Amino acid sequence: MVVERRVSEVMSTPVRQVSAETPLQEAVQLMSDHHISALAVVDAAGVLVGELTEQDLMVRESGFQPGPYVMLLDAVIYLRNPLNWDREVHQVLGSTVGDVMSRHPHTCAADLALPAAARQLHEGGTQRLFALDDAHRPVGVLTRGDVVRALAAAG
Repeated sequence: MVVERRVSEVMSTPVRQVSAETPLQEAVQLMSDHHISALAVVDAAGVLVGELTEQDLMVRESGFQPGPYVMLLDAVIYLRNPLNWDREVHQVLGSTVGDVMSRHPHTCAADLALPAAARQLHEGGTQRLFALDDAHRPVGVLTRGDVVRALAAAG
């Protein structure tokens, strides 16, 4: 029964990972070669510090958009706070994984019950969770597809 299963029983392994210093093109090639939509970003100790997703790459390729503005007496008044543009500019111009990655990866414990992980996937609006060990190192990836396959196997 799915209710009794743990993330560690259905997650995908191994976890493809890179460092924040990895050249962006190398990371993109790794994603393409392995037909995956995200990479774990780890520090020198193997601790998860971020994730690089297809969405991060789409932001980069779509370019910087300053957002809506109003012209008033030859002045430009931006309707989005320009102070928040820094991250988006880095994503567009970045050349390393650290420039583009999300610093708030979606995670769960490897021993989490599968229904709780499915709820986390759904409520978080994400495609995957990096399953972590007690030292916060990624040991697997749980995707929505993994959950569906577990449901199908439970029959």
